[in-house]
Amino acid sequence: MDYVSRAEEFIREKYYTQLLTALKEEEPLILDFNDLDRYEPVLADQLLEEPEQLLKQFHEAVKNIEGSLVNVRIRNLPERRVVRIRNLRAKHLGKLIMIDTIIKAGSEVKPQVQEAIFQCPECGTKISVVQSGNILEKPYQCECGRRGDFELVAKKMIDVRWLVGVEPFELTTGERPGEISVFLKEDLTTPRMQRKTDPGNRIKVVGVLKELPKRIKGKLSTRMDMYIEGNYVEPSDIEFEELEISEEEERLIKELASDPGIYEKLKASVAPGIYGFDEIKEALVLQMFGGNRKVLPDGTIIRGNIHVLLTGDPGVGKSVLLKLISSTMPRSRYVSGSGVSGAGLTATVVKNEAIGGWVLEAGALILCNKGLIAIDEFDKMSRDDQIAMHEATSIETVSIAKASIVATLPAQTAVLAGANPKFGRFVVDMPIVQQLDIPETLLSRFDLKFALRDKPDRAQDEKLADHIIISRTTPEVIEPIIDKNLLRKYIAYAKQISDIELTPQAAQELKNFYVDMRNQYATGETFVVSITLRQYEALIRLAEASAKIRLSTRIDAQDAARAINLMKYSLQQLGYDVETGRFDIDKLESGVTASRRKRMVTVLEIIGRMQREEGKEVDVEDVKASAEELGMESIDEILEQLKREGSIYEPRPGFIRKI
Repeated sequence: MDYVSRAEEFIREKYYTQLLTALKEEEPLILDFNDLDRYEPVLADQLLEEPEQLLKQFHEAVKNIEGSLVNVRIRNLPERRVVRIRNLRAKHLGKLIMIDTIIKAGSEVKPQVQEAIFQCPECGTKISVVQSGNILEKPYQCECGRRGDFELVAKKMIDVRWLVGVEPFELTTGERPGEISVFLKEDLTTPRMQRKTDPGNRIKVVGVLKELPKRIKGKLSTRMDMYIEGNYVEPSDIEFEELEISEEEERLIKELASDPGIYEKLKASVAPGIYGFDEIKEALVLQMFGGNRKVLPDGTIIRGNIHVLLTGDPGVGKSVLLKLISSTMPRSRYVSGSGVSGAGLTATVVKNEAIGGWVLEAGALILCNKGLIAIDEFDKMSRDDQIAMHEATSIETVSIAKASIVATLPAQTAVLAGANPKFGRFVVDMPIVQQLDIPETLLSRFDLKFALRDKPDRAQDEKLADHIIISRTTPEVIEPIIDKNLLRKYIAYAKQISDIELTPQAAQELKNFYVDMRNQYATGETFVVSITLRQYEALIRLAEASAKIRLSTRIDAQDAARAINLMKYSLQQLGYDVETGRFDIDKLESGVTASRRKRMVTVLEIIGRMQREEGKEVDVEDVKASAEELGMESIDEILEQLKREGSIYEPRPGFIRKI
């Protein structure tokens, strides 16, 4: 069969208009495989089996039609040619296939010699050599018989880029994700395509599987690596996972959303094996559905993801909750803080010998973009690694500038963190900042913080013991009310709601709560801030998530009330100042309550006054006596904190001095 003439007929009849547009816009001609298969099945089958030869003939056909060369790209391969990365084998070499992948690393776009022109110094003949490897290939011999060195007189350059792709999380539950290198060239490296193929993006790649020779001490190895030379690239249509929601499943989802008891059903479907913690389970449900990201006209980004921190006593189920939520939420992963680095979470620049040079490699936060990451033992991460998360948890991007690579990557990822208190058990009277090895600035990024307490209570303990016995003897009793597979599809379906209206009544309730909380302790000697703008924004995110559960585009009064109740519960657990009996956001986010801050200032004033009156150093006992006269019974802890913060120091035992 004359493939060139058949390809020419196909393009003339089916794609002539598209060809003219491609030539005018200097873009590739994109052919749909299904169209070719219906028009000429033999040609289509041959394209799958011998893609390099057939693509050359398609290029020739285009040249015959319009006299110009244009790249031919093939999209929409049949299902039988969609291959998982981990299933790629030698039998696929040289074949046209399609993979679904998340980009883990990518090189910069660099020029590469595609064809080199050499000239013979004796006869002047010009010799063209097509370049296929990393080393410039020279001609072996001229037509005149001369051998040796030939002068390079011209070369044709193309833009190229190397990527490293890994299997999407949804395909690799319990498995190590397969990994493959992807080679892109020419129009697949334009600035627009570069953005689409940056690390963190999920794409479908149509291309030819090829072998990549390996060398050991300069000698060619019998073991080869594989890579895909991309022919066509497109973003994956589904952001979370390849979910096919049937009409019956869509009906069930809408039925659940309209059920007045849906919130109770969702709570009962989150870790039913763990007894109690209803408010915390409700918060985790809202976190999975999430709020909506907003970009204001001035470019300001308001994140939509809800971040939740769980701390508390050992053995209450923090790790179990983290693992279950990460396995339920689409495009999500569970990691342990003791085994993860800042570069592994955000992004790093590494040297890749196979690709050549420095490449940008995405971390877990970026790979979980638009999903959730559960970080256990969050307090065990190093301080530098925790600080690396600041940008991602605030404005949902990760910026990096290393080894001449400057990039900003998307990290629209909800964070569910679990942390253990320094002293083994959670101390109610002590600020959370003093109990966790987490920077205050990062701690404030969490919308809701909860302490899971293990308090002896005969009635509760009996219910818990019965629950455990039932879960062991009749496990079907604690099966989730909503099947996990359906719940994943429910979440993905609800997240498609992109525009949610805040009704006047709901807006007024949220506003009233915020203003009342802000001003209830604004009078008197001790000025207390009980809630800040961060908590107000968190309230709106929580209310949006509540509306999404009902598949509603309107936040109503019940959504506002649900958000307010969860915020109150969080503040009661960790933001209540026992000394004053008031809510104090400083206790929750900075560790220094307003009352404690006032005591610290008073002690510093006493030390400063006594220094001026008595000399350079002040007796500690005199300071304590002066403090007692002002009604401050014990200031030992205050003095220790002032020492730690560098406000005072001890020049010799028993004496202190203000710095």
